[in-house]
Amino acid sequence: MNLFLVLAIALALAMDAFAVSLGISVAFAEVTRKQTFRLAFHFGLFQFLMPIAGWAAGESILKYIQGFDHWIAFGLLGFIGTRMIYESFRLGERPKKFEKDPTKGTSLLILSLATSIDALAVGLSLAILKVSIIYPAAIIGLVAFLMTGLGMKIGPLLGKLFGKRAELLGGIILVLVGFKILFDHL
Repeated sequence: MNLFLVLAIALALAMDAFAVSLGISVAFAEVTRKQTFRLAFHFGLFQFLMPIAGWAAGESILKYIQGFDHWIAFGLLGFIGTRMIYESFRLGERPKKFEKDPTKGTSLLILSLATSIDALAVGLSLAILKVSIIYPAAIIGLVAFLMTGLGMKIGPLLGKLFGKRAELLGGIILVLVGFKILFDHL
């Protein structure tokens, strides 16, 4: 899998993490380095591990679906991307001040899991396509780490303006990658 395609997937997957980090940082009067690192580390780690988990699950069912695997990859990426596009148009609530720091404890784990679920499906898609997983997973994790850190830094200034647009762009990228996979196999 070429670097451009891996980066496109990684950026698309990182848009949820970016949007969440924007939302969180908007809610704080001041974002500390510890908060930024904690959130970026966990989002990056989960974005690295989830494609591996999806890929491992995909390896066990691959022999049963080889004849139509490109349709499955297209469907998974199309579903995730369409859902992200839909979510980008939903009216969101204004960010509120947090009583507890969401970059700690259970909140951190739930946010990390929620922002990386899509990466599980991407891992399954990569297994179906017989793509080695460590290289894409590492890129996906690193991009999520960087985008989360970026979101935490610029969130107080730009979160209200661009949070939903970032999710829209991520959804569009995933849908386009799904179409590319489909057309490459037809």
